[in-house]
Amino acid sequence: MQRALLLENVHPTSVPILESAGYEVDYRKGALDEDELIAALDGVQLLGIRSKTEVTARVLSEATSLVGVGAFSIGTNQINLTAAANRGVAVFNAPFSNTRSVVELAIAEIISLTRRMTERDRALHDGVWDKSAEGSHEVRGRTLGIVGYGNIGSQLSVLAENLGMSVIFFDTAEKLALGNARRAETLDELLETADIVTLHVDGRSGNAGLFGEKQFARMKQGSIFLNLCRGFVVDVDSLAEHIRSGHLSGAAVDVFPAEPKKRGDAFESVLRGLPNVILTPHVGGSTEEAQEAIGQFVAKKLSDYVTTGSTMLSVNLPNLQLEHTGVGRIKLLHRNVPGVLATVNQIFADHGANIEGQMLATRGDVGYVVTDISDVTERGASKKLQALESTIRLRIRDAFERPEFPPGPAAR
Repeated sequence: MQRALLLENVHPTSVPILESAGYEVDYRKGALDEDELIAALDGVQLLGIRSKTEVTARVLSEATSLVGVGAFSIGTNQINLTAAANRGVAVFNAPFSNTRSVVELAIAEIISLTRRMTERDRALHDGVWDKSAEGSHEVRGRTLGIVGYGNIGSQLSVLAENLGMSVIFFDTAEKLALGNARRAETLDELLETADIVTLHVDGRSGNAGLFGEKQFARMKQGSIFLNLCRGFVVDVDSLAEHIRSGHLSGAAVDVFPAEPKKRGDAFESVLRGLPNVILTPHVGGSTEEAQEAIGQFVAKKLSDYVTTGSTMLSVNLPNLQLEHTGVGRIKLLHRNVPGVLATVNQIFADHGANIEGQMLATRGDVGYVVTDISDVTERGASKKLQALESTIRLRIRDAFERPEFPPGPAAR
């Protein structure tokens, strides 16, 4: 029986999907630290996590049976993607499943901050009737600046326009502007134009410290700031100073540079207690609808990978869309160096094997060749493929359901 380990209370809809693929599922609610994770992964082929468990290079080198990791989230910065690729471990995430949930939270916070609902709410809870229009505005006619125009940013753009807002966006990649949104040529142009600035960039290391004192100083007097993407992107001390000084009239933050490991843990931040500031505990995508969709999507990707070899939408391996063919399938992850395909096919030819179908894709330093063939494991070719200096990982699926091979010579 193959084994899967699911951590951090991922949605239980993922369990029957993995069980139907022939996996025994160990389902746990909490996150694990590095040593605990290494111990728990002994004999485990599939791992499912959210944002708190870190899959480091050390974890990947110790977990020799691991073949796939599912990040039940958008972000994958908690996983060493390069180390995973070098060990032949496929990583999948959920790039679309919770976009609507994040967008709806952003819209709710934009309206709440613009109307200063946080202060009205706090006053009434303190027993003070503070009925006033002072500092309260409609969002209609105001300009929303979106930094990062991907799946979330572009969907937010459409809803904001429907509320009567003007939209300006900045992205380092070429993006199609939706509706009446217009592209800013520079980040400074966006900051000097927008009444509300919201961040929706990804978790790549280059985005660390993207938004600090210089960027806050460029924002308009009385503007509003939102960060619902990554905690390490923003200098929260600078944000706090600009709130205290009155330069910014409000902020909403859902992600933080350091976050507690589990529900109920103490939370400390310089942003606590500041006026017209909404703090939420990394719940942008945490709706029941989104978590169910993520559970199904990521579990299905892991299931497809182990049953067919399909890597479509993997974030670290070459992408191949594969279906069942009813014959044996040899899946070889290898170093992307000249001559590998010729060597592989020569090995098959030397063993009298007839190739029924073959696909190849590359991504950076890694190549992925999938060959459909009958009885190849009985002919001895698999041992030669596994021994190639270029082999990262060899996986075979046939009528005998053979076990996974350990990482090959090129894995490091």
